[in-house]
Amino acid sequence: MAANIRFNEDESRYEEDFDGHIVYANVRQKDDIFYIDYVFSPSELRGSGAAGRFMKDMMDHIQNNTDAKVKPICGYAAHWIRKHEKEYKDILG
Repeated sequence: MAANIRFNEDESRYEEDFDGHIVYANVRQKDDIFYIDYVFSPSELRGSGAAGRFMKDMMDHIQNNTDAKVKPICGYAAHWIRKHEKEYKDILG
């Protein structure tokens, strides 16, 4: 599946559609840091790996399209980033 990650400015969050369901991460930006406050995956997608694919797509988008750093506040985001920290060490704030 091709990534269709997007930033929803009105909601201040990254979003991605998986089979008609939206996975999202609420983010705050202060200076050049994106704080990932909360990652949500609908119950219909839980256990499918959608949240992990979303995190990869979001981190790739931030890495390739911004000069921002990332700081996870959300426990899920922090855990996912720790597991993939070598891939994203250049954008961890």
